[in-house]
Amino acid sequence: MSDPLTGVSVFVQTVESGSFATAAARLGLSRSAVGKTIARLEQRLGVQLFHRTTRSMSLTDDGQALYEHAARALEALRSAETMLESGRKEVIGRLRVSMPVLFGRRCVAPILSRLTREHPGLELDLQFSDRTVDLMGDGFDLAIRNEPFAEVPGLLTRRLARQRMTVCAAPAYLQAHGRPMTIADLGGHATIAYGRGDRIRSWLFPRDNEAPEEFIPLGRMRFDDLEAIADAAAAGFGLAWLPCWLVRDRIASGELVRLLPERPGLEFQINAVWPGQARLPLRVRIAIDALAADLPAMTAK
Repeated sequence: MSDPLTGVSVFVQTVESGSFATAAARLGLSRSAVGKTIARLEQRLGVQLFHRTTRSMSLTDDGQALYEHAARALEALRSAETMLESGRKEVIGRLRVSMPVLFGRRCVAPILSRLTREHPGLELDLQFSDRTVDLMGDGFDLAIRNEPFAEVPGLLTRRLARQRMTVCAAPAYLQAHGRPMTIADLGGHATIAYGRGDRIRSWLFPRDNEAPEEFIPLGRMRFDDLEAIADAAAAGFGLAWLPCWLVRDRIASGELVRLLPERPGLEFQINAVWPGQARLPLRVRIAIDALAADLPAMTAK
């Protein structure tokens, strides 16, 4: 009987890497070997896992279903390994982690703080900053990033969760100005944009086998703080495009209304990034495992 895990770890790494070439580099394999492993897995399962073109790669519905189950299974194996290792060795030392300010405060810090109860020898040094830090140069053990990860030599990454974006507005604004029904309608409304310097973040809406549809908010209000945008939207100043985890409670209470439900916003990966080394310190591994286990529920729709 064949091993049911044959090829699965390569498949998961390929999904999380975003390409065969990147997965091959992380696994220490050739691109051809990764491609052949995926092809054998598809043949064994009798399904197509990826849509492939010369310039892009995306999961099929079967591929997405397999990834979600396989990632959980591999996570359980990693957690079991950590549990066994924890039984043999005490977790001690300082864990220095960089994370985005708002996401870190709301989602990451509570998870990592709980680890100090389970491991009295663990010291936490959490740094909140929206800039991209130099992990090795600045002496960080780990960074949490909720923006696309650019491949950097010497760094490893693991996908922890996904955050979906949504368009929302206050009921009072919608009563006064009407409700947009399509993306084309957004241009007729006041918008609250996220921007830094001269850059405004576009609102992106996924399309099957195509580049996302893009809307550029050109309203009079631009902030570089997501919570300030949520506050302004709740006060009725216009439409906002925000992470679901940030506005979930406001939507549940009726303070904000989710718009365009048939065109959900783009999903961004939330990644753990750390310096590559021969043996990952136990304090870093338990932190990554805890975040991978708990963040998906905190960032759910």
